Amino acid sequence: MSTIKRFGLVLVVLMLAGMLAACGGGKSAGGIPEDAALKITGNVKQEVGWKEADVRAMETMEAQSTNKDGETKTYTGVSLKALLDKAAPKDDATTVTYVADDGFTAEVTLAEVQGCTDCIVSFRDQGGFSIVMPGFSTKLQVKGVIEIQVK
Repeated sequence: MSTIKRFGLVLVVLMLAGMLAACGGGKSAGGIPEDAALKITGNVKQEVGWKEADVRAMETMEAQSTNKDGETKTYTGVSLKALLDKAAPKDDATTVTYVADDGFTAEVTLAEVQGCTDCIVSFRDQGGFSIVMPGFSTKLQVKGVIEIQVK
C-alpha cells in the first residue's frame, strides 16, 4: 500500500474516532445523561441521572403534605428512598443536600431520608420536580430540584 493511501486510511480512522468520542452517547462522566433533569451525585457507589420522562415512567406513589400556608395537598411522584437506593450511598455517607434550579439548597440527614417511607420526588405541573417530605420542615420541600447530593 502506498504511503498516501496509508496516510488517508489513518486520517479517516482518526476522524471517525474523533466523531465517536464527541458524540459520547449523550452521557457525561458516571453514566449521567448530559440533559438529565434529575441526578444523584456525591458519596454514592454509582452516580445516576435521568431525563424527566424516565423519572415519570417509574413506579409512582402519592404523599400528602401540608405546605407553608397550612394547606394539605396530595402529590404524586417517585419514592425518594427508591431513587437513593439506585445510587447506593456509601457506608460513610451521612447527609443529603437538595439543589434547586435557582441555586437554593436544603440539607437533611441521610438516615431521615432513608427512614421516610412517604417522602417523594414529586412531579410538577410545569415540568421538573420537587421534594415532598411530609412531617418535615417546609424548608426541605424544595421546588425545582435538579440534584440530590449525598455527602
